Amino acid sequence: MRGVPSTVPHQSVADLIIIVANILPLIGVFIGDWNVWTLLFLYWIEAVSTVLLGALKSLFAKQGSPDVVGQREPLHELRQKRGGWRPLPSLPPLYPRNVPFALSMIGIWGSTVLPISVLSWATTETPVAMSWEVGLSVGALLIAQAAEFSVDYLGTKRYEDVSAREILQRPTQLTVGVMLLGVLALTASQLTGVAVLGGFVVVKTALSVSWESTGPIARTLQAWFDRLSDDRELSRPQPEPDLPDEEVQSRVTVSPKSVLLGSISTILLTVINRGVALLLLGVCAAMLTGRLVWGGVGLAVVLCVFAVRIGSYYLRYGTIEYQRRGDTLIAYDTVLEAPQWTVPVHSRAQFEIKNAIPDRLFDTGTLRISDVKATPTNTVQFGPVADLDSAIETLGLPVRHDGRPDQDPAVVGAALMLALFFAGVPLLLLGSSQVSGAEAAGGLVLIAPFFLMLIGVLLYAMLARI
Repeated sequence: MRGVPSTVPHQSVADLIIIVANILPLIGVFIGDWNVWTLLFLYWIEAVSTVLLGALKSLFAKQGSPDVVGQREPLHELRQKRGGWRPLPSLPPLYPRNVPFALSMIGIWGSTVLPISVLSWATTETPVAMSWEVGLSVGALLIAQAAEFSVDYLGTKRYEDVSAREILQRPTQLTVGVMLLGVLALTASQLTGVAVLGGFVVVKTALSVSWESTGPIARTLQAWFDRLSDDRELSRPQPEPDLPDEEVQSRVTVSPKSVLLGSISTILLTVINRGVALLLLGVCAAMLTGRLVWGGVGLAVVLCVFAVRIGSYYLRYGTIEYQRRGDTLIAYDTVLEAPQWTVPVHSRAQFEIKNAIPDRLFDTGTLRISDVKATPTNTVQFGPVADLDSAIETLGLPVRHDGRPDQDPAVVGAALMLALFFAGVPLLLLGSSQVSGAEAAGGLVLIAPFFLMLIGVLLYAMLARI
C-alpha cells in the first residue's frame, strides 16, 4: 500500500528525476563503449546502497509483517516486541520488531553476495571502464536514492503504510538482477551487445520508478508489476494490546542482573547455531596453527555475536514492568512506553514456574503463562525476576508450584558420574596404544554423536535438579 502524494505535479517531477538518474547509464552503453562489467559495477554499487538504505527504512515501517513458513530471521524473538522508540523529535519511531528484517538484509549480502562479488572481481581479467560517465551515473543514482528516502518515504509518511517485509522486496529484486547481470558478464564476450545492455537499463529504470516514487508514472508501473507478481501477503496491521481502564494496583520491576543472568541460556543456544559453531572451530584452528591475527578477528566476531544476542534478550525482557490492573496482568515496556501483552489473571491461562537451568544456578525465577489467546504462540514469559515468590505474592498470581522440582543431590551425583564415564570412553580410545590414529579417528566419527547426545541429556538432568 502506497502513501498518498501531496500534489500530482510534485510527484511527476520526482518520477522524472528518478527516470533521468537511471537512464544516464545509456550514455555509457551507446557512446561510451561500456562493457557488461562496467554496468555490473555501477549496479553493484547501487545494490549495496539499496541494501543499507533498505535496512534503515525497514526500521521505520509501522505495519506488521506476516511470518513466512520455513523462514526465521536473526533475533527472531524481537518480532513480538511492541512499541517504537523515537531517536529525534523530527523522525518517526524506530520499531525494534523490525530489527530482524534489517539484519536479514545485511546478513544475506554479507554472507553470500559480497564474497562472491569479491571473488569475481579478483579473478576477472576484464577491466571496468572508469570514466566521467561512470562517476556521473553512480552519483545520480545515489542522490536519487537519498532524495527518495528524505522526500518520498519520510516526507509523505509512506512508512506508515508499509511493512519491513514489503521493503525487503526491492533489495531482493535488485540483488537478483545484479546476479543475472553477473552471470551474463561471466559468460559473454568482453563487449556485450548494445541491445542487451540497453534493455537491461530500461527494465531497471522501470523497476526503480515503481520502487522509489508514488507519482502517476510509478503507480501505473506498480499496478503492471503487481499483475505479474504473486498474491503473497506482505503487510498486515500490527495488533496492539488494549489496556484496561483500572489504575495500577501493584507492580514488579525486573532486576537487570536477573535478566543478564537469564541471557546465559541464549548464549548457549547461539553456540549451537551452525554458523557460530563453524566460526568457533575456525578460531580454534587458527589458534592451533599459530595464525593469531585471524584467530583474534574470529574471536572478536564471536564476541560481537554474543553481545548482540545478550542485547536482544535484554531488550525483550529487561525493560519490562509487570503491572496488576484490576483482574489483568500487564507486561509494560517502560522504555518504549507500550504494553507487550495482557493476560486476565482469572481465566483459562495457566501460570507455571519454569524449571529453567539459569534460574536454578543463579537463584532467579521465571513463569511460563500458557493459553494466552492474544499472542501468536499462545505462550508468554514472566521474568526472570530476582525474587519470584515475592513477585507472585505482590501481583496475586494463581501459580502452580509443581513445575519446578526440589533439589536432589542423588540425581545430580548420579548424572555427573555417568556423564564423566561416557566422556572417558572416547578419551581411552584415543590414548590406547593398541589403536592406530586412523582407527581412533574413524571410531570417534562413528560414536561421537551418540556419546555427545548421552552426555548432553545427563548434563541437563543434573542441572535441572541442582
